[in-house]
Amino acid sequence: MTDHATNIAVLGSTGSIGRSTLEVIAASGGRQRVMGLSAHRNTSLLLRQAQATRARIVVVTDPVAAAGQNWSALPAGAELLVGPEGVAQLATDAGVDLVVSAIVGSAGLRGTWAALEAGKTVALANKESLVVGGPLVIDLARRKNAKILPVDSEHSALFQALQAGRRDEVRRVILTASGGPFRTFSIDQLSQVTPATALAHPTWAMGPKVTVDSATLMNKALEIIEARWLFDLSADQIAVVIHPQSIVHSMVEYKDGSVIAQLSPPDMKLPIQYALTWPERREGVAAKLDWSRAMLLQFEPPDFARFGALRLGLEVAAAGGTAGAVLNGANEAAVAAFLEGRLSFREIVPACESVVKNHHFNPEPSLEQLLEADRWARQEVLRCRT
Repeated sequence: MTDHATNIAVLGSTGSIGRSTLEVIAASGGRQRVMGLSAHRNTSLLLRQAQATRARIVVVTDPVAAAGQNWSALPAGAELLVGPEGVAQLATDAGVDLVVSAIVGSAGLRGTWAALEAGKTVALANKESLVVGGPLVIDLARRKNAKILPVDSEHSALFQALQAGRRDEVRRVILTASGGPFRTFSIDQLSQVTPATALAHPTWAMGPKVTVDSATLMNKALEIIEARWLFDLSADQIAVVIHPQSIVHSMVEYKDGSVIAQLSPPDMKLPIQYALTWPERREGVAAKLDWSRAMLLQFEPPDFARFGALRLGLEVAAAGGTAGAVLNGANEAAVAAFLEGRLSFREIVPACESVVKNHHFNPEPSLEQLLEADRWARQEVLRCRT
């Protein structure tokens, strides 16, 4: 056990993961301390968080939002940084021990990369860092002797279950998916989905982009790609099963047929806390299962015809190269177009698939080439809709 507080920077502190992270830190009994916070536009909440945590560094990536906020109530001595470059400055600060990378979308790659380059431990909630950066991010962590600890509930579950055996004994991993709000919808019903109905997730409380990804199951496609790089798996070692109760968060199947699963109520504070305290386990604020009550755990195979994102995710995971960056960029732009009413729900995944299949594939891209592929994919989705 460490004899001093872990100093933590929370990138994306005003999002759902960021807010839960601050709850976990507040309940740590002083073993964890907030050193810095970052947000994009939600400056009023950011200011309240800074006051509550006595953060030393506060970052606002949107200059317009920063200019519209009165910062006179910032804690004494706190430094305000404005602009995207402030994220990297916070992530690499000498006083920071651990960086929670919780910025949504490919914008989160900047902070993840900077933290790893500085040799920090990264609690990774931003799956796009690995979807876009893949082997380059993993290689950077290896070269800098930095650690990546998963925060996504599925990848945290795999991380825990993989400790039950040797890596050469693993047959495959099984990611669970709630199935989203449209698990039982027919193809005709899916054609009628609106942004309002897509944002009503049956289990998790998330931001709009992640919630829509859960509805299309694109979130699971991205998690397939993340798992491929995070755990050094081949695409055919990754499977998905629908589990509506969201109690079993993922499983590892070993060569002898044993399946090790991680179970808990759907509360993100548990995987967040495990990432912040690893390799220790401590009492926490997350909800716990009530074994005095009856429960049913249901599993069913995914319908690839209705939810083609899963098949696309497996194909992109197998391809590697620029495919992940292109899929991510196309999906972020497509989801934004859907929320704005310019793209129907059923057009999101086919639009992404078209962009992936028609891009100039590079099997061994540089980081700049990956970022350029991401930018191109966004423009291509939008161009197709004009």
